Amino acid sequence: MQPSVPSPDAAPVPSAVASAAPRFDERLTAPRSWWVIVCLLGLSGGLVMFPLGTVPTLGGLVVAAVLAGAAVSSYGSARIRVVAGSLVAGDARIPVSALGAVEVLDAEEARAWRTHKADPRAFMLMRSYVPRAVRVVVTDPADPTPYVYLSSREPEALAAALGAERA
Repeated sequence: MQPSVPSPDAAPVPSAVASAAPRFDERLTAPRSWWVIVCLLGLSGGLVMFPLGTVPTLGGLVVAAVLAGAAVSSYGSARIRVVAGSLVAGDARIPVSALGAVEVLDAEEARAWRTHKADPRAFMLMRSYVPRAVRVVVTDPADPTPYVYLSSREPEALAAALGAERA
């Protein structure tokens, strides 16, 4: 058998497929120090079971490490994407046409918008270990959400992707 070689007159990739590629894609993973804590929690689970013998010690170690790892992994799996005319942040999907001005926040401004400037009606995807953020005004009159606050390690790239998707 010979490997198949694409013919030179093969059809080009449709533009709909090319536009489905995300303009921005960021996963807010948990920091490495949290994984050290997961290991320590696994070790403490093993130590709790130590008086019962070797097998319960190993079982306690594995169960505690898996539970702690699952908790850290699920918390750190938040994802922000700009794709197909929408801003997808966690479980929220917002059309870019319903969004207004984008403001890149430095660490100090981001903290202010998380605390004393925060509006309880706002949608916030915050991670304490990510100091910078983006605040996007929601312009849809039917939506009571005044703005979207998103923690981001690359807020400039997120703002640029939203601007490019809007254009």
